Amino acid sequence: MKKEKTKRQIYIKALSVLLMVMVLAGLLVLVKSYFDGKFNSIDSFQEYIEGFGAFGPVFLTVFQAAQVVLPVLPGFLGCAVGTVMFGPVVGFICNYVGISAGSIIAYFLARKYGTPLIRDLFHGEKYKKYIEWAARSKTYTSFLFMAMVLPLFPDDFFCYLTGLTNMKPKKFIWIIILGKPWCILAYSLGFALID
Repeated sequence: MKKEKTKRQIYIKALSVLLMVMVLAGLLVLVKSYFDGKFNSIDSFQEYIEGFGAFGPVFLTVFQAAQVVLPVLPGFLGCAVGTVMFGPVVGFICNYVGISAGSIIAYFLARKYGTPLIRDLFHGEKYKKYIEWAARSKTYTSFLFMAMVLPLFPDDFFCYLTGLTNMKPKKFIWIIILGKPWCILAYSLGFALID
């Protein structure tokens, strides 16, 4: 059991490091491009991103899924980047698909690997505070739906936590499909207005 926990912790740390390296590499490319004068305006920035073709939206979608599974960065950063890079419609679609996929993956990872995985990813006190309540609460489904709808809520944690409850996968997936777009839409519209 201890050996399995150590392997899992190494796996999580390795994936976290890999994600951070990818983000840093992306940032370095962006910084270099900035100093090369490619970001003098929003139009020149979007033109630069369009140069990546279909890879740009695919990367954003995969990145958003990964940031839910490995909760290192807040998801609203990807929503901001998606809106600026691809506009509110394409940015919304990439963010919605990526975050929804990541949320569903997190749920099934918790189902498969259980409590030890969540304790490795999140602070133990946070887990203890919510797991007993989630297991016996009659309002947890409504709470989870509102957590998916509201911006700035720690929904990554609740996706993992829900994987430990008796909630059926079909119900969880419907909560994600119906609840997630509102929060992402709010971010997309908000960042589009700032733009």
